[in-house]
Amino acid sequence: MFRNLIRRHAAAGLYVASVAAALLSAASLVTHAQEPATVRLFKVVSPRDDIVVGIEAAQLGAGSTPEVQRFAALLADKSPLTVWQYASQKDAGGALVQAPLRQVALFTNELLRIEPYTTPLPIKVPGAK
Repeated sequence: MFRNLIRRHAAAGLYVASVAAALLSAASLVTHAQEPATVRLFKVVSPRDDIVVGIEAAQLGAGSTPEVQRFAALLADKSPLTVWQYASQKDAGGALVQAPLRQVALFTNELLRIEPYTTPLPIKVPGAK
């Protein structure tokens, strides 16, 4: 009788532990799915004009060097690099946001300067509604 009681409690404990683990992994997936992509803006100056472009922070990678330096290194490695051109626009609610306008290709041979670009406006991620 004592063995049956222990077996029942052990099975119930194992069941509760597996349900708890499943709930924790599902909560982790939901948390990661809800984290919005972070876009960094840069002003690209060429002899012809200057534009504001955005690139996801994940593409820049991590490091102790400034983001503008990591962006320049990425551009040097992958020229031409396709990024989104950004401009201020009104969203569906009428508020001003920095939104992707069109994709552009950047070539290192035509660039003079890349600068970090700051804006007080919210930055819209490409593909976000």
